[in-house]
Amino acid sequence: MEFRKHFALLAVALGASVVSLSVAAVEPLKIGMILPMSGPFASYGKQIEHGARLYLQEHNNTFAGRKVELIVKDDTGVAPEISKRAAQELVVKDKVEILAGFGLTPSAFAVAPLATQAKTPMVVMNAASSSITTKSDYVLRVSHTLPQITAPIASWALKNNIKKVFTLVADYGPGHDAETQFKKTFTAGGGEIVGEVRTPVKSPDLAPFLQKIKDVKPDAVFLFLPPGEQTVGFIKGFAERGLAKAGIRIIATGDLTEEDQLDAMGDNALGIINSLQYSEVHNSPENKAYTAAYYKAYPKDRPNYMSVSGYDGMQLIAKTLEKTGGDANGAKFMAAAKGMAWVSPRGAISIDAETRDIVQTIYVRKVEKVGGKLQNVEFDQIANFKDPGKQ
Repeated sequence: MEFRKHFALLAVALGASVVSLSVAAVEPLKIGMILPMSGPFASYGKQIEHGARLYLQEHNNTFAGRKVELIVKDDTGVAPEISKRAAQELVVKDKVEILAGFGLTPSAFAVAPLATQAKTPMVVMNAASSSITTKSDYVLRVSHTLPQITAPIASWALKNNIKKVFTLVADYGPGHDAETQFKKTFTAGGGEIVGEVRTPVKSPDLAPFLQKIKDVKPDAVFLFLPPGEQTVGFIKGFAERGLAKAGIRIIATGDLTEEDQLDAMGDNALGIINSLQYSEVHNSPENKAYTAAYYKAYPKDRPNYMSVSGYDGMQLIAKTLEKTGGDANGAKFMAAAKGMAWVSPRGAISIDAETRDIVQTIYVRKVEKVGGKLQNVEFDQIANFKDPGKQ
């Protein structure tokens, strides 16, 4: 009798434990996204959120049996204190299990120490300074780094009789990263930098820089400017001042000619050679499905590389949780995510197990008209390319 009594009590206790575990397993997964949803970089936030929500819609808002709640906080752009405060609220008040988003480098830098303190995975979906993943062992990146997308265009220039280049970059972290990597790759291959300028991030007068480039007469100008009025103004001025007619070419990182920008630039953008990890017209079944779904969900917008990073950020989270059985514990999540590989709309990608950074194909593209629409047409590539900034 005593044995049966103890056995019955044990069975009840075990049953209670199973129920408890089951309840825990089906608790909603809260993901906190910190993005610039207002201000000059609002298009970044919009695209990243669009991509993230599209992946959620395709998977019934459920990862590994857990309903997903996406909580979006606006950090307004380059405002690290706002980013930090938003992350604190998400972790302490909203009790999110994963942080994501981060449109700009200052935002990612500000939040990384908190990710370490809270042992919360942090998925970077755009911020591109190479050193971001070194700021916390809980950071993963699914976008790109500036060195990663800059080295290929420098290599292409060397192979295509461009021997003298003038560099013009915005005077902040990502611009410095792009400038440093371009000069390193280009000069190592025998190229010559014949002039260099760092322009103010806010409201620069680009006219003197355009004239200086024309006077120096390089084979090409390497350009890195924040998307927006600066970029559109430079491309317009480049054409109006006759630099293209003088035989000077524009080579750039592909964020210069991302899809939102192309429409604003118009035909002045034709012929620009650039390098990036994604194009709307990337030819793959995965991308055709992605662009069709994107236009159905957001008919007024064009999908760009930021939207794909939002999509892939959610895909990384979903695939990692499949490995952990839905457990978003920081240590378990990070261990499972390292080395993760899958096929994205951009092509095959993976997370480097050592650096926690993205490994991907970088494409060299040319701006052309496709079906009456300006597009970045891929014509060369470097597969499985790691961030050279960490090598």
